[in-house]
Amino acid sequence: MAAQCYLAGRSADFLGYAEAGQMVIESGRFEAVPYEFEAMLASAYAALGQPERWVEVCRSVIARSPGTHTLARALLAVALTFADAHDEALAASEGLPAAADATGNPNVASFALLAYGFARRDADPAAAYAVVQRGLTIAQNSGNRWAESILAGVLSRWVVAHGDPTDAFDYMTLAIRRYYDSGNVALLRSPLAALAAYLDRLGHHEPAATISGFAATPFTRTARPEITTAITHLRDVLGEATYESLARKGETMSTTALVTYAYEQIDQARAELNTVPK
Repeated sequence: MAAQCYLAGRSADFLGYAEAGQMVIESGRFEAVPYEFEAMLASAYAALGQPERWVEVCRSVIARSPGTHTLARALLAVALTFADAHDEALAASEGLPAAADATGNPNVASFALLAYGFARRDADPAAAYAVVQRGLTIAQNSGNRWAESILAGVLSRWVVAHGDPTDAFDYMTLAIRRYYDSGNVALLRSPLAALAAYLDRLGHHEPAATISGFAATPFTRTARPEITTAITHLRDVLGEATYESLARKGETMSTTALVTYAYEQIDQARAELNTVPK
């Protein structure tokens, strides 16, 4: 219920359910949550600008009992990255690829690889790209569309520099479609932020500004720091007044209209890339 509230944009309800859920889990009166998935319960704290609270929950899960704690360690590494504790995130993620190989749960394996790469997104982007791509393969082979969406969205950031630039649109489209079809508006903004930054890089400034108005949130600015760089550039290229006008247009568009617009811009930009001699 807490996750559903967050994904639907009901932040206050999320906080209430999340805190109640943690109290119930810590009471010890009920069966343990399999695979320590309760560490995911607090993930929306990052979207609310409180990643330190997510870190606390993950550490509490790990401290509660002995074990490998693969999923909890993976989520801790992601939470620490959101909290800008990058050295701690790197330390927490050590050993996650080996843990992914050892687990028999493809969901846990894909998230372990995601966390390992996410913690290294700036320190070693080429290695991060390869590891997260492996996680995407596991998610796709196991039919896990949720994990597939998250991994594809993360990969779209790196594929521009470490793969065929046109592949970036494939990853973005996959993530956008999955989140939109499932009604996950909160996470939908993440691949849209990546798209806005990429369109800015390609010189499609007005569409980039429009999409950024919908996509730029405290969460996406942390998960996708390139959106902040792009917005700064767009303000300079378009001028403050023009940028604000376009961003307001995107901000007030319905989700359906914005996604339709994003697909159109992807098609146009992809067509232009395909006409450039290689």
